[in-house]
Amino acid sequence: MTAPSTYGLSTQARNLQWLLTDLVEEVPGLISVAVVSSDGLLLLSSDPGLADAPKKESRGPRGASADLATIVSGLGSLTHGAAQLMEAGGVKQTMVSMEHGSVFVMSISDGSLLGVHATPDCDMSVVAYHMALFVGRAGHVLTPEVRSELRQSMERTA
Repeated sequence: MTAPSTYGLSTQARNLQWLLTDLVEEVPGLISVAVVSSDGLLLLSSDPGLADAPKKESRGPRGASADLATIVSGLGSLTHGAAQLMEAGGVKQTMVSMEHGSVFVMSISDGSLLGVHATPDCDMSVVAYHMALFVGRAGHVLTPEVRSELRQSMERTA
């Protein structure tokens, strides 16, 4: 798990880490997971599929948290702009299905996003369901103060 050290973190920040760990452990087929702030900065991440991935296999972000965070932020921005242009309200979920995998992006709160890179054979409904559970549990906890704390913690471990 690539996440900020729990040393010195608030209870809320540790709870978010626990929720992310729970998501990773409960959902088969996840390659990488990232929580990204509204300004595109990585707050939390985990690369569950990285240990099992063959070294030479090309699998998109390759479990790199920074790459997934960039993709999630870009997709979030693109779909937000499209929703505004179409006067369709807020974006709840985005899914991109590719030949060798899928990327899911779900809004959490205040522009923060949860992103998942999954294998092509994942059960998309299971991934989406568990992402929705995470969002429902994390939304009220991911306050500006906790986002700042997680950002600082990620910077210290980088």
